[in-house]
Amino acid sequence: MSKKIRVGAIGCGYWGPNLIRNFIEIPNSELVGVADLDQKLLARMEDRFPQIQNTTTNYRDLFEMDLDAVIIATPPQTHYTIAKDCMEHGLHVLVEKPLTLNSDEASKLVKIAEEHKRVLMVGHVFEYNTAVLELKQLIDSGELGDIYYIDFIRASLGLFQTKANVLWDLAPHDISILRFLLGEDPLTISSTGMSCINNGIEDVAYTTFTFPNRILAHIRSSWLDPNKNRSVTIVGSKKMVVYDDLEPLEKIKIYDKGVEVIRRTDTYGDFSFSYHYGDMTAPYYRFEEPLREECKHFLDCIENGKQPRSDGKNGLRVVQILEAADYSLKNKGIAVSMNFETNEITSAF
Repeated sequence: MSKKIRVGAIGCGYWGPNLIRNFIEIPNSELVGVADLDQKLLARMEDRFPQIQNTTTNYRDLFEMDLDAVIIATPPQTHYTIAKDCMEHGLHVLVEKPLTLNSDEASKLVKIAEEHKRVLMVGHVFEYNTAVLELKQLIDSGELGDIYYIDFIRASLGLFQTKANVLWDLAPHDISILRFLLGEDPLTISSTGMSCINNGIEDVAYTTFTFPNRILAHIRSSWLDPNKNRSVTIVGSKKMVVYDDLEPLEKIKIYDKGVEVIRRTDTYGDFSFSYHYGDMTAPYYRFEEPLREECKHFLDCIENGKQPRSDGKNGLRVVQILEAADYSLKNKGIAVSMNFETNEITSAF
């Protein structure tokens, strides 16, 4: 058996315990230490996971524990400082989404990872979800035909944030899925929203993207909705698909439905349309815990020198798109374009 990869965890609040559990359970990793500013949270981790050897309120103590890597699940505004410090101390880094809260810091982290030859991976967990992989296969195979539009809904009641708006909290998931499915970046971005509860922090946002090949995409993000909703609808020229992440069994449903123009005339009815109503199928695929797959991928990249699927450059792109969407949100929904090489946002028209 090869040597276990020694891992430290920084942050054990909302999402950190899930990461900690996985790195404890994966055979080729050893969770050595956990850091958090809150001593009560650390005590809770010690009770829940007796395997944890060390806890500390200062993450820099982890540098003395002979680690190979760290996982960072702290508030987004702290990601840059902590990830930079860890990579400069020779550690591989898995950092939760978003990578940072601005593209300048994200660009610097990508450069630091390259200079120190460290793995920098971002926790875009849906890129490791077998249902999302199935969606990509359906698109790439041509089964859906030409893609017309993709619609995302990520809404529920809470959890309200105070340091970043709903775009930065919820949209990273859907933007990462969108880029993964299409393999391209958007040409234009526009976003509108409101601060309903906490003045100055938008809690609902509607963001629209245009992509090459006339593909339209839309994301509804909300902390203020009576129903929890995690769904993606993909409409193609041949078939349509609905992915409901909350559905316990049939998460993906393929609808053999469509419409086409069949006749043009010079009469009152200028167009005639043919509607096709076929069967709905729910394909079987083997479900694996996406977070477990993400953590295993991180370890594999460290052990075998691979480039992560959701690497630092991937995380940077998502931050750049979020920045452009946030700029539009603050400027009455103006459509903008992002120059991904210079981080420059310009009017799309």
